[in-house]
Amino acid sequence: MPVDPLSAILDVFDSYRIVALGEGNHGNMQGHAFRLSLIRHPRFADTVNDIVVEFGNARYQSLIDRFVRGDDVPEASLRRIWQDTTQPFTTWDSPIYEEFFQTVRTLNSSRARDRQLRVLLGDPPIDWSIIQNAEQALQWLESRDTHPAELIKREVLSQNRRALVIYGDMHFQRKNIQLNYIDHHGPEGKTLVNLLEPTTKVFTVWTNTHTNLATLQPNVMSWQKPSLVRIFGTTLGAADFTFYYPMESDRLSVREGKAVPVPRDQWRSLRMENQVDAVLYLGLPSAITYATLPPALCADTAYVAMRLGRLALSGLPADRLEDCPVAERK
Repeated sequence: MPVDPLSAILDVFDSYRIVALGEGNHGNMQGHAFRLSLIRHPRFADTVNDIVVEFGNARYQSLIDRFVRGDDVPEASLRRIWQDTTQPFTTWDSPIYEEFFQTVRTLNSSRARDRQLRVLLGDPPIDWSIIQNAEQALQWLESRDTHPAELIKREVLSQNRRALVIYGDMHFQRKNIQLNYIDHHGPEGKTLVNLLEPTTKVFTVWTNTHTNLATLQPNVMSWQKPSLVRIFGTTLGAADFTFYYPMESDRLSVREGKAVPVPRDQWRSLRMENQVDAVLYLGLPSAITYATLPPALCADTAYVAMRLGRLALSGLPADRLEDCPVAERK
């Protein structure tokens, strides 16, 4: 049965020091509204110390520290936080991610300095000014889970603090579907959660934005939006993970350090309850809406040139800048 997600997530911190909240499809407005409601909850800042986010380059940790505690930070410097991540795409340039940082700053303005929320930037500290080719960019991409895991161990767990971790849901898999759910020695296929769990328990929340849960459990249609359900021992938990994340691309196995395809008839199954602990319901997929880039940003020739340049450096085609209409890019 569904419960109020705000109280439920805050209650989880009584037993867990790390709660991992998936974003759902990046840029969705319902998930964004829920995250703002959560951090604005009167209990949140007295329960949680840190918020770890995917949408910020760790090179700028001192900058976000200054900003969220209320110091003046030039806008041109501030936007480097989300524009200079390992992702060459426009993903984090949606206004909702800046709004998240602004909301934390506003919340902190009414709190004593030693009781303020801290934001930890989880994306690896890539410096695009020295990236010359796709191989160099890939080296940074490969640490998108190991870097935040080490950050959390150092800045949260070793300091006896509690953190809300906001990342794309696939970073929270306990077993990686791309590696056919088989554990491998070494960093291959490790996710943020399974890198942390030898050290501490993590409560993971899958934010559902593109699967109709009512096909499994019809009474979902009557649920409040948003709602949270713990899924162990339930119909939703018994469903295969691919119901929530359909993936038709090749699964791989690591042999002698190389990735080789796994034949389709050898693909394993995994119950959703063995991947995550709870599901956040935001409504039917058809009702989920998405933020768009400001037209002025797409009309900014310097911005477009930066994005096109990073796509090229990453070995990706220019048409991946799909969020900015071609007419505005010319």
